[in-house]
Amino acid sequence: MKVETKAVPPAPPAAPAVLPQDLSHTWVVAAEIQVEPRIASIADFRGSFKATAGQRVDALEVYCKGCRRPYDEVKGEDCAEKVDNRHLIGGDQSTRKKRKIPPPPTGTKIIPREKVQRRGISAYMAGVTRPR
Repeated sequence: MKVETKAVPPAPPAAPAVLPQDLSHTWVVAAEIQVEPRIASIADFRGSFKATAGQRVDALEVYCKGCRRPYDEVKGEDCAEKVDNRHLIGGDQSTRKKRKIPPPPTGTKIIPREKVQRRGISAYMAGVTRPR
């Protein structure tokens, strides 16, 4: 007697648990701090400096570090950079209008000719990118 065993198909892998993403803003302050000339030279050289305790800092602007939008405009909303950062590149590229070609200056005439290759090895070999 022959015993047939059927192979049980493996169970599909479990979907990874979707963790709730933190959509809150990361607030930063553009500040103006008055410093001595010695501290100014250190800040210019290093890109940072240590402020003294109790020093008054004037806040010029408060904005989100991620979406770069002012506090007043997006207070209480999710950070757009963490949701979708299309606003940083000027909107949806597929629906945005193309740039208009500026008109030529008055009194000029455009003479049509073949396109000049300015990039790549063929441009280098033609001498376009190197002085003659």
